Amino acid sequence: MSRTEQSFEELKSYFRNHSKIREQRAHMSKVSGQQSATQGHPQIPTYPQVHSVCWNADGKHLASGSFDKTVAVYSLERDRFVKGNTYRGHTASVDQLCWHRTNPDQFATASGDKTVRIWDIRVGKCVSVTSTKGENINIAWSPDGKTIAVGNKEDLITFIDTRTNKIRVEEPFSFEVNEISWNNTNDLFFLTNGLGCMHVLNYPSLEHQMTLKAHPANCICIEFGPTGKYFATGSADAQVSLWDANELACLRMISRLEWPVRTISFSHDERLIASASEDLIIDIAFTETGERVTDIHVEASTFTVAWHPKQYLLAYACDEKESDRRRDAGNVKIYGFPE
Repeated sequence: MSRTEQSFEELKSYFRNHSKIREQRAHMSKVSGQQSATQGHPQIPTYPQVHSVCWNADGKHLASGSFDKTVAVYSLERDRFVKGNTYRGHTASVDQLCWHRTNPDQFATASGDKTVRIWDIRVGKCVSVTSTKGENINIAWSPDGKTIAVGNKEDLITFIDTRTNKIRVEEPFSFEVNEISWNNTNDLFFLTNGLGCMHVLNYPSLEHQMTLKAHPANCICIEFGPTGKYFATGSADAQVSLWDANELACLRMISRLEWPVRTISFSHDERLIASASEDLIIDIAFTETGERVTDIHVEASTFTVAWHPKQYLLAYACDEKESDRRRDAGNVKIYGFPE
């Protein structure tokens, strides 16, 4: 058996003994749309959709952003998953969030209220607000920590200097921009678009370097692996394309899902890549060959997945409903605890 085959079999064996899922009810609104106390009915809590989950740099905290305009932060204590503070301040849905790459105490949020906020868990509140021109839907924090990029519904990318919290530059695009990301060396900036392409810009000049054709359909999401060896994109063609991050060459396609791939994540060692869609599974593939290591069965389409930065623990959130099928469940789950 080759080293690759041995590694693959070891991972399959690991998840046979580490497939327990822990769950937290992440976000809660006070009253449902149908009933309220003012109408003489009891208040019925609703649990709005979770749009984004992300781990901090040291893996001790997980954050989730929700349609309810808040962010919830959880602590990971050995094999316990505990909800901590809820962060309020946005006046519209929190569509995406990201942590500082090296500072484990700060995260940033993109919201439909046209602001970008930075929060600090040491003080438990927002520490800066930057107003932007549009409803923000995606966000990235540069590897050197000095810049936050945020994209809005009008395909304008705004670059914010995190030392001054001032807008450094605004870059409009004439095509549909989906997700955005720096490479790990901070010298290239990537955008995925509605034509199945990745646009690669030099950074910080933002001069166009190349356009890479990644998929025949809308290129939805992009993720760079933590070690810098790989990056991947997910597409409306239901495929994940895996790329060499140095050569910018496509290595292989992963094609087990049947619906548009809306979220992807690499494990800390880049041996695994998780991908999810409206399929009722989350696919976990062996990066080196694209083979399936395992999958997670879910009851609804998946909005977001995120591997822990040090362990084989996968956080995710789905479009789940309560038992009455009318109210969102608003749960965050982590897969990979020992049986």
